Amino acid sequence: MVETEECVSWPENVSHQVDLAFNIVFLLYFFIRFIAAHDKLWFWFELYSLVDIFTIPPSFVAIYMNRTWIGLRFTRALRILSLPDVLQYLNVLRTSTSIRLFQLITFFASLVLTAAGFIHLAENSGDPPSFTNRNRNFDMNYFTCIYFVIVTIATVGYGDVFCTTTTGRIFSALVIMGGLAVFANSIPEIADILSSRNKYGGHFHKEAGKQHIVLCGHITYESVSNFLGDFLHEDREDVDVQIVILDKHVPDLELQGLLKRHFTQVDFFQGSVMNARDLGRVDLPTADACLVLANRYCPDPDAEDAANIMRVISIKNFCDHIKVIIQLMQYHNKTYLLNIPSWDWKQGDDAVCVAELKLGFIAQSCLAFGFSTLLANLFTMRSYREGKEMPVWLNNYLEGAGAEMYTEFLSPAFEGLTFPAAAELCFSKLRLLLIAVEARNDANSSESCIAINPKENVVVQKGTQGFLWHSRLKR
Repeated sequence: MVETEECVSWPENVSHQVDLAFNIVFLLYFFIRFIAAHDKLWFWFELYSLVDIFTIPPSFVAIYMNRTWIGLRFTRALRILSLPDVLQYLNVLRTSTSIRLFQLITFFASLVLTAAGFIHLAENSGDPPSFTNRNRNFDMNYFTCIYFVIVTIATVGYGDVFCTTTTGRIFSALVIMGGLAVFANSIPEIADILSSRNKYGGHFHKEAGKQHIVLCGHITYESVSNFLGDFLHEDREDVDVQIVILDKHVPDLELQGLLKRHFTQVDFFQGSVMNARDLGRVDLPTADACLVLANRYCPDPDAEDAANIMRVISIKNFCDHIKVIIQLMQYHNKTYLLNIPSWDWKQGDDAVCVAELKLGFIAQSCLAFGFSTLLANLFTMRSYREGKEMPVWLNNYLEGAGAEMYTEFLSPAFEGLTFPAAAELCFSKLRLLLIAVEARNDANSSESCIAINPKENVVVQKGTQGFLWHSRLKR
């Protein structure tokens, strides 16, 4: 007959002394939960109450008897089930996916540790009524039992470790039946959660010394391609700015292809502008600007403007110093922006109204014929390459459409010249087209206006700013 469990003197067992310290803490927590419980009777049948009943008293009995026993201390592993709740209180687990994944992992871990503890108890205590194990010829410690349970649940069964007691064998059969059900249900769900991880999640990591802007609002293939086509145009100087797009929808295949073509300068993150956590993911406080795009083809322009204004409010509440540029459909909706406390035109906040631009172009075209077409071409970045097979008029039109507008203060040599004379001098000597100047009523006046193609009544004064048109030909 072999003794299957050795009872060590309590003063010589350091691990059980540490266990006593933890049990004192759990005992205090037990009384706190009991006082706070609404149903005192049902409290005694709760899972964690049963765990405390089976684990705390043996520690104090061991002091009195000056010896220790394994007992049901392994049921303390069921405390792992409360770990997801603790991490939620600490704001470590935030998303539903991470919470569910951690719940499955802790459930599986507590099942393995508890089952291993019971087998360890059965193999080391022996079968009743004598509680001896006559057939044990190898050491069955707790870590060996964990290995045995995992191999058993996985249905591998190497055979190097096995139960020799009747109690252990019966429980092993129960572990196989119950563990297989849990294993078959939990593992596929864990794999599904890991495989369905959002590829557009995560956080934006800004490179040192590099600027970035945030693009949000109406994000589609058309709106993003138009923006990138102008912002990253080849005629511009090297634009070393990272574009971070934030949208709540997963990009479609066309937009994904566009993002892949500009992967070095564009990052896409799935999230909502109305969520402060998502704004933090795109590092909004360090961004140079935030652009809110509007849907130009929306059936209800006022509703579209209201949605974009709400986005601006969310952005400003999260970071009041960020420069915001918003597209609006209707001019009268600009007044709502003034109600935002942190909205500041002087800081660089601006609203671009589509309807206002259209009406302004039409009005200016009445004063200068073709002006709206000229400005539309100037606002659109295009590259001109002469085509030998194209008609002459088309080459001339594309040459003009590929031009750019610059502003420059005119030199003192232009002082006293009328606008037509200054325009003729710019074109004949510098090959520049002077289309407008900033005119003042007198030299000492601070008020000025932009005169587009004025007549002889406008004279160039000191410090006059001119609007020049220039075409950079690429042949």
